[in-house]
Amino acid sequence: MTDGQTTLAELRALVAEFVAERDWQKFHDAKNLAMAIAVEAAELMEHFQWARSDELPDLTSQAETRRGAEEEIADVMCFLLALCNALDVDLSAAVERKMGKNRAKYPSEDYRGRYFKPKPEA
Repeated sequence: MTDGQTTLAELRALVAEFVAERDWQKFHDAKNLAMAIAVEAAELMEHFQWARSDELPDLTSQAETRRGAEEEIADVMCFLLALCNALDVDLSAAVERKMGKNRAKYPSEDYRGRYFKPKPEA
């Protein structure tokens, strides 16, 4: 499986099959899955904790760090897909809607190459 060959639907099915084979659906409610995503994201952050930005290229080129980060990224994604399954969220549609909101909130002509907090809407 590669990103270029695999659909989100296929990944969701892979996660659903794994969960079903273990009869874990009863544990996969929105709260537990959201918490699991946060835990796995924290484990991902641990791989970069205390590293300065200028150290990141060397750090991310180390096989052990890269493998560890990849595993945590996969854990985050698996729990995210499980949450989509549990809530029947169409992830592609949700991302598309959110990017539309982001485009409106952060117009490229105002934000290209820089960031500042948008002014609150009145």
